[in-house]
Amino acid sequence: MLVTCDSPGLLPIDEAIDKMREAVTPLTDTQIVPLLQAKGRILSSPVISTVPVPAADNSAMDGYAMRYQDLIDNDRLTLVGTALAGQPFTREVLPMQCVRIMTGAIIPQGANAVVMQENTQKLGDSIIFQQSPELGNSIRRAGEDIQLGQVVVPVGSKLKAAYLALIASVGVANVSVYRKLKVGLIATGDELVTAGRPLPVGCVYESNRIALMALLQDFAVDVIDYGIVKDDKSSLRATFEQADLNCDLVISCGGVSVGDADFVKEILDEQGQVNFWQVAIKPGKPFAFGRLQHAWFCGLPGNPVSSYVTFEQLVVPVLQELAGQNIAKKHYFVAKAAQVIRKQMGRAEFQRGFFYRDEQDQLWVKPQGKQGSGIMSSLANANCYMVLSQGSANIEIGQSVTIHPFNN
Repeated sequence: MLVTCDSPGLLPIDEAIDKMREAVTPLTDTQIVPLLQAKGRILSSPVISTVPVPAADNSAMDGYAMRYQDLIDNDRLTLVGTALAGQPFTREVLPMQCVRIMTGAIIPQGANAVVMQENTQKLGDSIIFQQSPELGNSIRRAGEDIQLGQVVVPVGSKLKAAYLALIASVGVANVSVYRKLKVGLIATGDELVTAGRPLPVGCVYESNRIALMALLQDFAVDVIDYGIVKDDKSSLRATFEQADLNCDLVISCGGVSVGDADFVKEILDEQGQVNFWQVAIKPGKPFAFGRLQHAWFCGLPGNPVSSYVTFEQLVVPVLQELAGQNIAKKHYFVAKAAQVIRKQMGRAEFQRGFFYRDEQDQLWVKPQGKQGSGIMSSLANANCYMVLSQGSANIEIGQSVTIHPFNN
Protein backbone atom coordinates (compact mmCIF):
# COMPACT_ATOMS: atom_id res chain seq x y z
CA MET A 1 0.00 0.00 0.00
CA LEU A 2 1.37 3.43 -0.91
CA VAL A 3 1.99 6.03 1.76
CA THR A 4 -0.11 9.17 1.30
CA CYS A 5 1.29 12.67 1.75
CA ASP A 6 -0.12 13.05 5.25
CA SER A 7 0.38 9.45 6.34
CA PRO A 8 2.04 8.83 9.74
CA GLY A 9 4.24 6.31 7.93
CA LEU A 10 6.39 9.08 6.47
CA LEU A 11 9.74 9.47 8.25
CA PRO A 12 10.05 12.85 10.05
CA ILE A 13 12.90 14.92 8.67
CA ASP A 14 14.89 15.13 11.93
CA GLU A 15 14.67 11.36 12.32
CA ALA A 16 15.78 10.87 8.71
CA ILE A 17 18.85 13.07 9.27
CA ASP A 18 19.74 11.23 12.48
CA LYS A 19 19.44 7.85 10.77
CA MET A 20 21.69 8.92 7.89
CA ARG A 21 24.36 10.44 10.13
CA GLU A 22 24.38 7.34 12.33
CA ALA A 23 24.70 5.06 9.30
CA VAL A 24 27.61 6.66 7.44
CA THR A 25 31.25 6.36 8.47
CA PRO A 26 33.44 9.48 8.17
CA LEU A 27 36.54 9.42 5.99
CA THR A 28 39.86 8.57 7.62
CA ASP A 29 42.23 9.20 4.68
CA THR A 30 44.20 12.42 5.12
CA GLN A 31 46.71 14.54 3.25
CA ILE A 32 48.96 17.51 3.96
CA VAL A 33 48.21 20.64 1.94
CA PRO A 34 49.63 24.19 1.96
CA LEU A 35 47.39 26.93 3.30
CA LEU A 36 46.79 28.44 -0.14
CA GLN A 37 45.18 25.15 -1.22
CA ALA A 38 43.29 24.51 2.00
CA LYS A 39 40.21 26.75 1.69
CA GLY A 40 37.04 24.70 2.15
CA ARG A 41 38.88 21.56 3.27
CA ILE A 42 38.07 19.77 6.53
CA LEU A 43 40.81 19.78 9.17
CA SER A 44 41.88 16.27 10.27
CA SER A 45 44.41 17.34 12.96
CA PRO A 46 44.16 20.33 15.28
CA VAL A 47 46.30 23.36 14.54
CA ILE A 48 48.39 24.17 17.62
CA SER A 49 50.16 27.49 18.01
CA THR A 50 53.94 27.39 18.16
CA VAL A 51 54.13 31.07 19.17
CA PRO A 52 52.07 33.45 21.30
CA VAL A 53 50.11 36.11 19.39
CA PRO A 54 51.12 38.83 19.81
CA ALA A 55 54.64 37.54 20.33
CA ALA A 56 55.46 40.48 22.63
CA ASP A 57 53.72 43.42 24.28
CA ASN A 58 53.11 45.96 21.50
CA SER A 59 51.38 49.24 20.83
CA ALA A 60 47.75 49.29 19.74
CA MET A 61 48.15 52.68 18.05
CA ASP A 62 50.54 55.38 16.87
CA GLY A 63 51.63 57.56 19.77
CA TYR A 64 54.18 57.77 22.59
CA ALA A 65 55.28 55.09 25.05
CA MET A 66 56.27 56.14 28.56
CA ARG A 67 56.05 55.32 32.28
CA TYR A 68 52.46 56.19 33.20
CA GLN A 69 53.53 57.31 36.70
CA ASP A 70 55.63 60.12 35.19
CA LEU A 71 52.44 61.84 34.01
CA ILE A 72 50.53 61.76 37.28
CA ASP A 73 51.80 65.22 38.32
CA ASN A 74 53.49 66.25 35.09
CA ASP A 75 52.53 66.81 31.43
CA ARG A 76 55.93 67.04 29.67
CA LEU A 77 58.46 64.28 28.85
CA THR A 78 61.69 64.19 26.88
CA LEU A 79 61.60 62.37 23.53
CA VAL A 80 64.54 59.94 23.36
CA GLY A 81 63.86 57.76 20.29
CA THR A 82 61.45 55.89 18.02
CA ALA A 83 60.04 52.35 17.99
CA LEU A 84 58.75 50.98 14.68
CA ALA A 85 57.08 47.67 13.88
CA GLY A 86 60.03 45.38 13.19
CA GLN A 87 62.54 47.96 14.46
CA PRO A 88 62.24 48.15 18.26
CA PHE A 89 63.71 50.80 20.52
CA THR A 90 66.51 48.84 22.20
CA ARG A 91 67.25 50.98 25.27
CA GLU A 92 65.29 51.27 28.48
CA VAL A 93 62.85 54.14 28.91
CA LEU A 94 64.00 56.04 31.98
CA PRO A 95 61.98 58.33 34.25
CA MET A 96 60.68 61.48 32.51
CA GLN A 97 61.42 60.01 29.05
CA CYS A 98 59.14 58.89 26.21
CA VAL A 99 59.53 57.11 22.87
CA ARG A 100 57.68 57.76 19.61
CA ILE A 101 55.96 54.43 18.83
CA MET A 102 54.04 53.06 15.85
CA THR A 103 51.17 50.57 15.86
CA GLY A 104 52.50 47.03 16.31
CA ALA A 105 55.92 48.09 17.60
CA ILE A 106 57.26 46.34 20.70
CA ILE A 107 56.79 48.26 23.94
CA PRO A 108 60.27 49.38 25.06
CA GLN A 109 61.67 48.15 28.35
CA GLY A 110 60.58 50.43 31.19
CA ALA A 111 57.50 51.78 29.40
CA ASN A 112 54.08 50.70 30.64
CA ALA A 113 51.55 52.86 28.77
CA VAL A 114 50.94 54.49 25.38
CA VAL A 115 49.18 57.77 24.65
CA MET A 116 47.82 58.28 21.13
CA GLN A 117 49.50 61.03 19.16
CA GLU A 118 46.27 63.04 18.81
CA ASN A 119 46.43 63.73 22.55
CA THR A 120 49.95 65.14 22.44
CA GLN A 121 51.88 68.16 21.20
CA LYS A 122 55.55 68.21 20.13
CA LEU A 123 57.67 71.10 21.33
CA GLY A 124 61.32 70.71 20.36
CA ASP A 125 62.72 67.64 22.13
CA SER A 126 59.75 67.58 24.51
CA ILE A 127 56.29 66.04 24.18
CA ILE A 128 53.40 67.72 25.96
CA PHE A 129 50.69 65.27 27.01
CA GLN A 130 47.05 66.32 27.16
CA GLN A 131 46.02 63.02 28.75
CA SER A 132 47.21 61.16 31.83
CA PRO A 133 47.09 57.44 30.90
CA GLU A 134 46.39 54.46 33.12
CA LEU A 135 48.77 51.54 33.55
CA GLY A 136 48.76 49.42 30.36
CA ASN A 137 46.93 52.04 28.30
CA SER A 138 46.81 51.05 24.55
CA ILE A 139 49.15 48.08 25.02
CA ARG A 140 48.35 44.71 23.45
CA ARG A 141 49.77 42.06 25.74
CA ALA A 142 51.84 39.11 24.54
CA GLY A 143 49.57 36.10 23.99
CA GLU A 144 46.36 38.02 24.58
CA ASP A 145 44.97 36.68 21.28
CA ILE A 146 46.61 33.24 21.17
CA GLN A 147 48.78 31.55 23.76
CA LEU A 148 51.72 29.26 23.08
CA GLY A 149 50.47 25.67 22.69
CA GLN A 150 46.84 26.70 22.30
CA VAL A 151 44.58 24.84 19.86
CA VAL A 152 43.92 27.46 17.23
CA VAL A 153 41.51 25.51 15.00
CA PRO A 154 39.96 22.19 16.12
CA VAL A 155 39.58 18.96 14.16
CA GLY A 156 36.55 18.91 11.89
CA SER A 157 36.62 22.63 11.11
CA LYS A 158 35.86 23.72 7.57
CA LEU A 159 38.73 26.01 6.67
CA LYS A 160 37.37 29.42 5.76
CA ALA A 161 39.52 32.42 4.89
CA ALA A 162 39.59 33.73 8.48
CA TYR A 163 40.83 30.35 9.75
CA LEU A 164 43.61 30.34 7.16
CA ALA A 165 44.73 33.80 8.28
CA LEU A 166 44.64 32.67 11.91
CA ILE A 167 46.71 29.58 11.11
CA ALA A 168 49.26 31.62 9.18
CA SER A 169 49.54 34.06 12.09
CA VAL A 170 50.97 31.29 14.30
CA GLY A 171 53.56 30.34 11.69
CA VAL A 172 51.92 27.15 10.38
CA ALA A 173 52.31 26.76 6.62
CA ASN A 174 50.69 23.35 5.99
CA VAL A 175 47.67 21.59 7.47
CA SER A 176 46.40 18.02 7.64
CA VAL A 177 42.98 17.63 6.01
CA TYR A 178 40.68 14.76 5.08
CA ARG A 179 40.80 13.77 1.45
CA LYS A 180 38.08 15.09 -0.81
CA LEU A 181 34.90 13.08 -1.15
CA LYS A 182 34.11 11.66 -4.58
CA VAL A 183 30.48 12.37 -5.41
CA GLY A 184 28.74 10.95 -8.45
CA LEU A 185 25.75 12.71 -10.06
CA ILE A 186 23.15 10.89 -12.18
CA ALA A 187 20.03 12.36 -13.78
CA THR A 188 17.39 9.89 -14.94
CA GLY A 189 14.50 10.28 -17.35
CA ASP A 190 13.57 9.80 -21.01
CA GLU A 191 12.21 13.35 -21.08
CA LEU A 192 15.49 15.07 -20.16
CA VAL A 193 17.50 17.05 -22.70
CA THR A 194 20.82 18.83 -22.20
CA ALA A 195 20.59 22.64 -22.40
CA GLY A 196 21.69 24.03 -25.75
CA ARG A 197 20.17 21.23 -27.81
CA PRO A 198 16.82 21.27 -29.65
CA LEU A 199 13.89 20.42 -27.37
CA PRO A 200 11.59 17.70 -28.71
CA VAL A 201 7.88 17.82 -27.91
CA GLY A 202 7.16 16.44 -24.45
CA CYS A 203 10.74 16.90 -23.19
CA VAL A 204 12.29 19.30 -20.69
CA TYR A 205 15.75 20.71 -20.27
CA GLU A 206 17.68 18.99 -17.48
CA SER A 207 18.72 21.45 -14.74
CA ASN A 208 19.10 19.42 -11.56
CA ARG A 209 22.71 18.41 -12.22
CA ILE A 210 23.64 22.03 -12.94
CA ALA A 211 22.15 23.14 -9.62
CA LEU A 212 23.74 20.30 -7.66
CA MET A 213 27.19 20.81 -9.20
CA ALA A 214 26.98 24.48 -8.24
CA LEU A 215 25.89 23.62 -4.69
CA LEU A 216 28.66 21.03 -4.36
CA GLN A 217 31.27 23.72 -5.04
CA ASP A 218 30.78 24.76 -1.41
CA PHE A 219 32.13 21.39 -0.27
CA ALA A 220 35.48 19.63 -0.46
CA VAL A 221 34.40 17.14 -3.11
CA ASP A 222 35.39 15.93 -6.53
CA VAL A 223 32.27 15.56 -8.68
CA ILE A 224 31.94 12.82 -11.28
CA ASP A 225 29.13 13.66 -13.69
CA TYR A 226 27.47 10.58 -15.18
CA GLY A 227 25.11 12.70 -17.23
CA ILE A 228 21.56 11.85 -18.23
CA VAL A 229 20.56 8.18 -18.19
CA LYS A 230 17.36 7.11 -19.93
CA ASP A 231 14.64 5.16 -18.14
CA ASP A 232 16.14 1.85 -19.15
CA LYS A 233 16.84 -0.59 -16.37
CA SER A 234 19.99 -2.12 -17.90
CA SER A 235 21.52 1.30 -18.64
CA LEU A 236 20.71 2.51 -15.16
CA ARG A 237 22.13 -0.63 -13.60
CA ALA A 238 25.40 -0.27 -15.54
CA THR A 239 25.73 3.40 -14.56
CA PHE A 240 25.09 2.64 -10.91
CA GLU A 241 27.67 -0.16 -10.94
CA GLN A 242 30.28 2.18 -12.41
CA ALA A 243 29.46 4.99 -9.96
CA ASP A 244 29.56 2.57 -7.05
CA LEU A 245 33.15 1.63 -7.86
CA ASN A 246 34.38 5.23 -8.20
CA CYS A 247 32.46 7.23 -5.61
CA ASP A 248 31.95 7.66 -1.88
CA LEU A 249 28.45 9.01 -2.42
CA VAL A 250 26.15 8.65 -5.41
CA ILE A 251 23.33 11.17 -5.91
CA SER A 252 20.60 10.54 -8.45
CA CYS A 253 17.78 12.84 -9.53
CA GLY A 254 14.49 11.26 -10.53
CA GLY A 255 13.29 7.68 -10.64
CA VAL A 256 12.55 7.34 -6.92
CA SER A 257 8.79 7.87 -7.13
CA VAL A 258 6.13 5.23 -7.88
CA GLY A 259 5.80 5.48 -11.66
CA ASP A 260 6.15 2.52 -14.01
CA ALA A 261 9.54 3.78 -15.24
CA ASP A 262 10.96 4.70 -11.83
CA PHE A 263 13.67 2.05 -11.53
CA VAL A 264 16.18 3.64 -9.14
CA LYS A 265 14.74 2.19 -5.95
CA GLU A 266 14.43 -1.23 -7.59
CA ILE A 267 18.09 -1.18 -8.67
CA LEU A 268 19.16 0.01 -5.24
CA ASP A 269 17.36 -3.00 -3.76
CA GLU A 270 19.27 -5.28 -6.15
CA GLN A 271 22.75 -3.80 -5.70
CA GLY A 272 22.64 -2.79 -2.06
CA GLN A 273 20.03 -1.78 0.46
CA VAL A 274 17.39 0.86 0.99
CA ASN A 275 17.68 2.28 4.51
CA PHE A 276 14.53 4.35 4.09
CA TRP A 277 12.32 5.81 1.39
CA GLN A 278 9.85 8.69 1.65
CA VAL A 279 10.34 11.51 4.16
CA ALA A 280 7.76 13.86 5.66
CA ILE A 281 9.13 16.86 3.78
CA LYS A 282 7.57 19.12 1.17
CA PRO A 283 8.76 19.46 -1.46
CA GLY A 284 10.69 16.21 -1.74
CA LYS A 285 8.72 13.36 -0.18
CA PRO A 286 10.13 10.58 -2.48
CA PHE A 287 13.67 10.83 -1.10
CA ALA A 288 15.63 7.58 -0.80
CA PHE A 289 18.71 6.81 1.25
CA GLY A 290 20.71 3.62 1.20
CA ARG A 291 23.94 1.94 0.27
CA LEU A 292 25.33 0.30 -2.84
CA GLN A 293 28.15 -2.23 -2.57
CA HIS A 294 30.76 0.44 -1.85
CA ALA A 295 29.14 3.88 -1.97
CA TRP A 296 26.36 5.54 -0.05
CA PHE A 297 23.35 6.63 -2.05
CA CYS A 298 20.88 9.52 -1.96
CA GLY A 299 17.98 9.43 -4.39
CA LEU A 300 16.46 12.85 -4.98
CA PRO A 301 13.10 13.58 -6.63
CA GLY A 302 13.14 14.71 -10.24
CA ASN A 303 11.24 17.97 -9.83
CA PRO A 304 13.84 20.77 -9.72
CA VAL A 305 12.68 22.50 -6.51
CA SER A 306 12.29 19.14 -4.75
CA SER A 307 15.78 18.12 -5.83
CA TYR A 308 17.28 21.42 -4.64
CA VAL A 309 15.48 21.42 -1.28
CA THR A 310 16.23 17.79 -0.44
CA PHE A 311 19.88 18.32 -1.29
CA GLU A 312 20.13 21.27 1.10
CA GLN A 313 18.08 19.70 3.89
CA LEU A 314 18.93 15.99 3.64
CA VAL A 315 22.06 15.44 1.54
CA VAL A 316 24.21 18.17 3.12
CA PRO A 317 24.21 16.47 6.57
CA VAL A 318 25.39 13.25 4.87
CA LEU A 319 28.19 15.10 3.07
CA GLN A 320 29.29 16.80 6.28
CA GLU A 321 29.28 13.54 8.25
CA LEU A 322 31.21 11.66 5.56
CA ALA A 323 33.76 14.48 5.30
CA GLY A 324 34.41 14.54 9.06
CA GLN A 325 33.07 18.08 9.38
CA ASN A 326 31.79 19.50 12.64
CA ILE A 327 28.15 20.34 12.09
CA ALA A 328 27.08 23.77 13.25
CA LYS A 329 23.49 24.57 14.07
CA LYS A 330 21.56 26.50 11.45
CA HIS A 331 20.60 30.07 12.18
CA TYR A 332 16.86 30.65 12.27
CA PHE A 333 14.93 33.87 12.77
CA VAL A 334 11.31 34.64 13.55
CA ALA A 335 9.35 36.96 11.28
CA LYS A 336 5.72 37.94 10.96
CA ALA A 337 3.67 36.69 8.03
CA ALA A 338 2.94 39.52 5.59
CA GLN A 339 0.48 37.28 3.72
CA VAL A 340 -1.52 34.17 4.50
CA ILE A 341 0.73 31.11 4.17
CA ARG A 342 -1.14 28.00 3.03
CA LYS A 343 -0.02 24.80 4.77
CA GLN A 344 -1.52 21.34 5.26
CA MET A 345 -0.59 19.27 8.27
CA GLY A 346 1.44 16.11 7.72
CA ARG A 347 4.82 17.20 6.36
CA ALA A 348 7.49 19.72 7.27
CA GLU A 349 7.48 22.34 4.51
CA PHE A 350 10.29 24.50 3.20
CA GLN A 351 8.36 27.14 1.35
CA ARG A 352 10.29 29.77 -0.53
CA GLY A 353 9.94 33.22 0.97
CA PHE A 354 11.14 36.79 0.84
CA PHE A 355 11.91 38.51 4.13
CA TYR A 356 12.38 42.23 4.78
CA ARG A 357 12.25 44.83 7.55
CA ASP A 358 9.76 47.67 7.70
CA GLU A 359 10.42 51.24 8.91
CA GLN A 360 9.87 50.13 12.52
CA ASP A 361 12.57 47.43 12.06
CA GLN A 362 9.98 44.64 12.26
CA LEU A 363 10.94 41.51 10.31
CA TRP A 364 8.29 40.31 7.82
CA VAL A 365 8.16 37.44 5.36
CA LYS A 366 5.89 36.53 2.48
CA PRO A 367 5.70 33.58 0.08
CA GLN A 368 7.80 34.10 -3.05
CA GLY A 369 5.53 33.18 -5.95
CA LYS A 370 3.77 29.87 -6.45
CA GLN A 371 5.13 27.02 -4.34
CA GLY A 372 4.91 24.14 -6.81
CA SER A 373 7.84 21.69 -6.84
CA GLY A 374 8.52 22.46 -10.49
CA ILE A 375 8.55 26.26 -10.17
CA MET A 376 12.24 27.04 -9.93
CA SER A 377 11.67 30.80 -10.13
CA SER A 378 10.14 30.67 -6.63
CA LEU A 379 13.55 29.51 -5.37
CA ALA A 380 15.71 31.68 -7.60
CA ASN A 381 13.90 34.86 -6.51
CA ALA A 382 13.58 34.03 -2.81
CA ASN A 383 15.98 34.92 -0.01
CA CYS A 384 14.87 32.42 2.64
CA TYR A 385 13.00 29.27 3.46
CA MET A 386 9.86 29.59 5.53
CA VAL A 387 10.33 26.55 7.78
CA LEU A 388 6.89 25.18 8.63
CA SER A 389 6.71 22.28 11.06
CA GLN A 390 5.08 18.96 10.30
CA GLY A 391 2.15 19.66 12.60
CA SER A 392 1.47 23.25 11.60
CA ALA A 393 -1.45 24.42 9.46
CA ASN A 394 -2.23 27.72 7.71
CA ILE A 395 -0.47 30.79 9.06
CA GLU A 396 -2.46 34.01 9.12
CA ILE A 397 -1.20 37.54 8.53
CA GLY A 398 0.77 38.78 11.54
CA GLN A 399 1.47 35.34 12.99
CA SER A 400 5.06 34.24 13.68
CA VAL A 401 6.99 32.32 11.03
CA THR A 402 10.38 30.64 11.41
CA ILE A 403 12.70 31.56 8.53
CA HIS A 404 16.11 30.32 7.45
CA PRO A 405 17.91 32.93 5.32
CA PHE A 406 19.85 31.65 2.32
CA ASN A 407 23.64 31.67 2.66
CA ASN A 408 24.05 34.31 -0.03
